[in-house]
Amino acid sequence: MEEKEKKSNNVQAVDRTLAILEVLAKEGVPMALSDISTKVNLNISTVHRLLNTLISRDFVQQDEQTSKYFLGLKMFAIGNTALYSLDIRSIAKPYLKNLVDKCNETANLSILDGNQVVYIDQVESSSMIKMFAKVGSRGPAHCTGAGKMLLSALSEKELDILYSGVKMQKFTPGTIASLTEMKKELLLIKKQEYSIDDEELEEGVQCLACPIKNHEGKLIAALSVSGPKTRIIHAREKHALLALVQSTAKAISLDLGYRSF
Repeated sequence: MEEKEKKSNNVQAVDRTLAILEVLAKEGVPMALSDISTKVNLNISTVHRLLNTLISRDFVQQDEQTSKYFLGLKMFAIGNTALYSLDIRSIAKPYLKNLVDKCNETANLSILDGNQVVYIDQVESSSMIKMFAKVGSRGPAHCTGAGKMLLSALSEKELDILYSGVKMQKFTPGTIASLTEMKKELLLIKKQEYSIDDEELEEGVQCLACPIKNHEGKLIAALSVSGPKTRIIHAREKHALLALVQSTAKAISLDLGYRSF
């Protein structure tokens, strides 16, 4: 019964498209249209139509000489990103737990996707009053600690392209909603190697973020802690929280192969 219900909930076109991608991945060599059609048990015209859509989105490519189909570079990019994110999560998880044990504020692991920050892992504080974002959720990069940390790795040209035609939403009086002002902020963040969201997304909430770098020295993720402003400020005044987040981010980076500290 459950299997039948799952099938009834499937979107047919998506299901067929994924079947084609799975066949191309499994075979691992360029395939003729007729062979793909046989493997996925669909008529040639349907397979041809779906392949054309995949080609238009760079998920599949077609050899001009043989007319055979093979997976496009976008598929490899997505696969590598997924594997890399899983690798970062597995390495960072014990460090996140240790960080929360020491400061009892919610710890987040984030990556950048366009002009949004994506939370790929989190360990929550045990406090009654705490901040949390569901794993997989997104937030605006321009007004979050992790988002600004990640944006600081981009060049001025990359920032111009990323925010071309984009209106930065102002969530609180403290939100930086100007690209010019944000660039100034990012230069400071890049220099000091940490960022602060000072009630920029939500009033009463502060976030402190530090960079995580890979073996190539690229800033690939951000480690952050978030909580009520009163608690975060108290911890920052003692310099304990910043030092703790910095040392944790460095430890994760070292495990990822970074060696330039």
